[in-house]
Amino acid sequence: MAKPLYFKPRYIMIGGFLGAGKTTAILQFAQELHRQGTRVGLITNDQSFGLVDTALLSSQGLPVEEITGGCFCCRFQSLMDAAGKLTETAAPDIFIAEPVGSCTDLRAAVSYPLRRIYGDDYEIAPLSVLVDPIRAMRILGLDPGKAFSEKVLYVYDKQLEEADIIVINKTDLLDSAKLEQLRSALAAKYPNARIVAVSARTGDRVEAWHRQMLDGEMDVREAPEVDYEVYADGEAMLGWLNASARIDSDAPFDGNALLRRIADRIQAIVRTGGGEIAHLKMTLSPDQGNDLGVVNLVRGDGTAESIHRLQDDMNSGELLVNLRAEADPEMLREAVLGTLAGLGSSIDVKIEHSECFRPAKPAPTYRMATV
Repeated sequence: MAKPLYFKPRYIMIGGFLGAGKTTAILQFAQELHRQGTRVGLITNDQSFGLVDTALLSSQGLPVEEITGGCFCCRFQSLMDAAGKLTETAAPDIFIAEPVGSCTDLRAAVSYPLRRIYGDDYEIAPLSVLVDPIRAMRILGLDPGKAFSEKVLYVYDKQLEEADIIVINKTDLLDSAKLEQLRSALAAKYPNARIVAVSARTGDRVEAWHRQMLDGEMDVREAPEVDYEVYADGEAMLGWLNASARIDSDAPFDGNALLRRIADRIQAIVRTGGGEIAHLKMTLSPDQGNDLGVVNLVRGDGTAESIHRLQDDMNSGELLVNLRAEADPEMLREAVLGTLAGLGSSIDVKIEHSECFRPAKPAPTYRMATV
């Protein structure tokens, strides 16, 4: 892929529901652009602070700004301020923004205001929305398995309805027949979107998608209508937990094994309580060196994956936990803090921050149904 040339920076937004693989896709894309000599600035987004995604992207040496306390739609000026800070420090040719995984109406509340108000400053790329294929197969009724309640699915559906490009991610999880079945179902239900299939983790077939984001034009069709009462109810059914903790031990321990142990225990508690995990992501960063361990879990009946492994045993470090699930936030708090408290006498855990809540009703700064 040749280095793109722009007269003004290009703003690329990559959305998708919790657990779709947005951060992995953004990291892979940003690293490829960096290798070509293209300057990239990243903007992450969360309802609270202590975001695992920011820690992961920053650990790769990429310039990152984090917007907390609400989605891009509700923090539009913060989004512009973050872009301004990155312009001062890194002068990006391309901004890549990752919205909150439970957020929708990005076309009307982010892309169109950007184009109308800041069109002289930025090129606005097509809106990409990623899907986890296993989750999508279940939601579309193509495979059995637990999904979410109706109002949460409303948010999921609206994300796909507004997409310019629907990206079936993690294609390595499906055989060719299942992949074609999913592609056909998405194309039939969301005819305004182009459907592409990639594996961001392996890099398979990503170049064509990248080229569409770098060269393509945002579709200026009318944005889908969104019932903000149903949207708010759907978001509020999701429990949100962010926590950070100090981990210390007199003897070296395997940080990768510890992360898996924590993830397995949290998963078991949430499932027993009747909840459905949308996304559990954790990082463990040793005090010595620049290494980082990352574990990811995207379904209640899934398997936790070590997507970035620590190279050596460790004695102490910082743990970040981000848990999103359709469950009561207090249950998530008890699952996480109870698990950390029960790690054993050989490991000392000190909770530095813990916050659990349901997202507040979204209130976009701007909403423009058309450009």
